[in-house]
Amino acid sequence: MDSRIEISIAEQRLWFYRDDSPVFSAAVSTASSGPGEQNGSGCTPRGLHQVRARIGEGCPENAVFVGRRFTGEIYTPELAVAEPGRDWILTRILWLSGLESGHNRGGDVDSMRRYIYIHGTPASEPMSEPRSHGCIRMHNADLLQLFALTPAHCPVMIHE
Repeated sequence: MDSRIEISIAEQRLWFYRDDSPVFSAAVSTASSGPGEQNGSGCTPRGLHQVRARIGEGCPENAVFVGRRFTGEIYTPELAVAEPGRDWILTRILWLSGLESGHNRGGDVDSMRRYIYIHGTPASEPMSEPRSHGCIRMHNADLLQLFALTPAHCPVMIHE
């Protein structure tokens, strides 16, 4: 079975396809800085990627990740109040690797070295508007569904 993910920056939406049929769709939040590939830009990279690693299987919903490791913390609104500046990476991580040399792979445009993920975010965070630091954010319930569908090395196309 062929599967793939498509992400529209303009629509702030993600679709999961199996054999060219959409089987899942959800609102996302991409970079507040807009699209772009340059390291340090805070932008969401465009082009063809793949899921390089699936991280967090078996962790509880709202598990907090730092450096792709479960910290042992579980996100709560109280934790958010205690640490207001923290960029919450929650529940699961799909770590993306660019497949287009010179565009999103290698040098100063390498999506994997930029740590570009599809990851969970608190339910209080709005979707359908660009607010991330470059990653693709999803509400945790949606991410859990996507994670269950998505195999390693699944192609991911991010377009404007």
